[in-house]
Amino acid sequence: MKTNLTIAATVLYLLAPLCMQAQTVKQPEGYLMGYIVENGDTLFVASIPDLYVYNRNNKKSDREWREYYRTVHNFARAYPFALQARERIDRADSILEVSNFTPRERERFLEKTERDLYAEFEAPLRKLTFSQGRILLRLIDREIGQTPYAVVKSYRGGLTASFWQGVARIFGADMKKPYDKYGEDILLEELVRMYHDGRFYYLYFSLFGPPKDPNISPYGTRWAN
Repeated sequence: MKTNLTIAATVLYLLAPLCMQAQTVKQPEGYLMGYIVENGDTLFVASIPDLYVYNRNNKKSDREWREYYRTVHNFARAYPFALQARERIDRADSILEVSNFTPRERERFLEKTERDLYAEFEAPLRKLTFSQGRILLRLIDREIGQTPYAVVKSYRGGLTASFWQGVARIFGADMKKPYDKYGEDILLEELVRMYHDGRFYYLYFSLFGPPKDPNISPYGTRWAN
């Protein structure tokens, strides 16, 4: 499948406000457990997470199932990038709010972080297909509450935003189109909810088997590229 270079570049503009290296924190070994004492015996208590099993719904046609499979697969590839976009834009807004940058300092800040982000994200974003890139733009809108066009315009100006909107149109994407969780994007919204309440892992496993990344959390906190 063709690589969605254009949408990848657009997403990098959305991520460009900030690139910060996450600090490595050593996690303690093991975990605390609850317990009760009954007749002198100590009994440890642990909660077993819910297990979800998904089967084919016979009401769907083969064509509908193929489309559903593609959407689930593409969502798994795209959504972690949307979450990273939200995190970086939130941090950038905080820094720009308190730093009292001059216009020139603000421009230098954005240029530097843009270069850093290209180095960090260009390779994995190049692996996205056109369909995954289009879904990613929709999910970015959902996570940050602004269309990708509005984000680019806010940080890089109207001319840059108009240019990338024109390029995105060539590849069937619309950076100005808002996310519609009750209409066109109702399936994506359902997958987002499943991702955050821990059900998406089981859906993905039911359709495709275990993810390629052996370290993936069964609660949907990280997915392999």
